[in-house]
Amino acid sequence: MDAAAAAIRAAGGVASTLVCDVTDTKAFAAAIEAADPFDIFLNNAGTNRPKPVQDVTEDDYDAVMELNLRAAYFAAQAVIKRLLAAGRPGSIINMSSQMGHVGGPKRTLYCASKWGMEGFTRAMAIDLAGTGIRVNTICPTFIETPMTKPFLADKAFSDYVLGKIKLGRLGQVEDLMGPVVFLASEASALMTGASMMLDGGWTIG
Repeated sequence: MDAAAAAIRAAGGVASTLVCDVTDTKAFAAAIEAADPFDIFLNNAGTNRPKPVQDVTEDDYDAVMELNLRAAYFAAQAVIKRLLAAGRPGSIINMSSQMGHVGGPKRTLYCASKWGMEGFTRAMAIDLAGTGIRVNTICPTFIETPMTKPFLADKAFSDYVLGKIKLGRLGQVEDLMGPVVFLASEASALMTGASMMLDGGWTIG
């Protein structure tokens, strides 16, 4: 993060870093309150513990829901409160998933958390209508990241995933960049409460 911020400054931009544990909602809210308002907030922290429903433990449930749903909700709330106090518009971009629109094997917890995010995003958009603060989601398919790498190393699972993605390839982090910039910019000024599907065609059937 420090290296990225330094590169932005070297290119003539303004950047700083703020390291927080988003599951510590009170500390996160205090840090946001003490900072300048974030005009753009990419709500991207998340995790998964894929298991068949019969094997899911209460610890699994708490871990996934605490980060994917509870922390995401209150992180967005903290940024929104700071924007409202400053009387400024903004764009909240919640990183959801295609699994917020469909079901999947061994994904009862992940699906529940992302369906929840889809729901609170739409309701937040209604609450904030007229304030200039927009709230939307991005819903990717499987993206090659350190979190998904162990799952995708299983050939049977990888074949299943590629069989569902109509475009026939896994997503890359670069595939998210354009949609994030779009939702962060005035190009999406008329969008709120919407879901941008980056699923390679997974959810069309």
